[in-house]
Amino acid sequence: MRSSLAPGVWFLRAFSRDSWYRGFILLITFLIYTCYHMSRKPISVVKSRLHRNCSGMIQPINDTHSLNDTTWCNWAPFDQSNYKELLGAVDNAFLVAYAVGMFISGIFGERLPLRYYLTAGMLLSGLFTSLLGLGYFWNIHALWYFVLIQICNGLVQTTGWPSVVTCVGNWFGKGKRGLIMGIWNSHTSVGNILGSLIAGIWVDEQWGLSFVVPGVITAIMGLITFFFFIEYPEDVGCSPPQHHGGLEENVDDAEDPGSGPHSNRENGLESAVTSSKEPSAQPAAISFFGALWIPGVVEFSLCLLFAKLVSYTFLYWLPLYIFNVVHFSAKESGDLSTLFDVGGIVGGILAGLISDYTNGRATTCCVMLILAAPMMFLYNYVGQSGISISIVMLLICGALVNGPYALITTAVSADLGTHKSLKGNAKALSTVTAIIDGTGSIGAALGPLLAGLISPTGWNNVFYMLITADILACLLLCRLVYKEILAWKASLSRDRGSSVALTHAR
Repeated sequence: MRSSLAPGVWFLRAFSRDSWYRGFILLITFLIYTCYHMSRKPISVVKSRLHRNCSGMIQPINDTHSLNDTTWCNWAPFDQSNYKELLGAVDNAFLVAYAVGMFISGIFGERLPLRYYLTAGMLLSGLFTSLLGLGYFWNIHALWYFVLIQICNGLVQTTGWPSVVTCVGNWFGKGKRGLIMGIWNSHTSVGNILGSLIAGIWVDEQWGLSFVVPGVITAIMGLITFFFFIEYPEDVGCSPPQHHGGLEENVDDAEDPGSGPHSNRENGLESAVTSSKEPSAQPAAISFFGALWIPGVVEFSLCLLFAKLVSYTFLYWLPLYIFNVVHFSAKESGDLSTLFDVGGIVGGILAGLISDYTNGRATTCCVMLILAAPMMFLYNYVGQSGISISIVMLLICGALVNGPYALITTAVSADLGTHKSLKGNAKALSTVTAIIDGTGSIGAALGPLLAGLISPTGWNNVFYMLITADILACLLLCRLVYKEILAWKASLSRDRGSSVALTHAR
């Protein structure tokens, strides 16, 4: 019986049990979103296979093309001169559908059981990803088929991000959220790496398998989600997390001397006690416009629009850029492009760690964005002069570009979704996450589209576009950076006041 145990022994047992469950939630949500991103990546690797230079290749004897045809090895309809625009249209079919669907997905995510919602989304995502690859085996050459499948896939993939962030937010408080979510968010880069490596195995032969295999893996993960996913700590008798006492509270305290750390702590404890005593009482879901009024949501959403524009342009066009500029094979280009995602893993962890230590999410993002602009410029001009330089530059660019993107979509979204103005109503998490990532997804759609339109004029112009977007993302955070500086000054003043008081007391 619990009453017969010493308080310390009971605490250790409860802590151990809670820790095991929290570790399991991190693992399963990590694997879930790794699969989502793994299923998105193959299209960027297969692009270089759909249209390539056939002049140096031996034409099969039974081929129906003429001997002077230099496009015989390409996959119609991408064998035309405007193939970049057509590939851009396929990319944007997914990305526009994803951006539009994301705003709706968060609303559904707050009102439906996440286990069923994620399971359905993963099964359908696996199906549509596989259908892209089946176009190879079914010998489909109609552009509308690829566009339609991408639209459907974009819509069902919106089930993923709001759901996993909401689940992690339900299980983890603000204490080390930046570091925890920085490590956890490496699923994005891990998924991209796996997607590139898996697609690269079959891209030069039967490129349809580059889609079918990730699709099957995603569907299998959907079944695992159905049997093992746990939405709330209370569902398995674990204690709920502490949702207050972080960035926004400190910033607001700097501007409002009447609200101190004690009042924040009391409000957080009150909400935690209330939720633990009344697990069955579910607060009402927040409205779309109500979520927009949460301080910081608009600024971070618009910043993510431009940050994600840069990140997704690299995601979808980097292998083709390497293929065209360095003249590597399709597989080598895909493999080399994974270094950008390896850098993204490090950047996401560093961004979370630094923002936890400094208590400045916006400032961390702004500094990394400032450094990213000159690094992208250097990569375009000197990054291809040697394999060693290319590797180093890709790692650095990946860290600086994906660091702010990772921080905003994880720790910042969770912080804002549990903001103190919501008075303990964590039901806003899914809607806030959907607004931030949905706005970012508009940039994700614009980036590859603009790259497809601009790249025929030269890759230099593509990088100028990316640098401009990076600078705009930085400028949009200026107000929040200023607020964080004020909070730091107020904190230093309080520390100095305390030191002086202690000196006089002695």
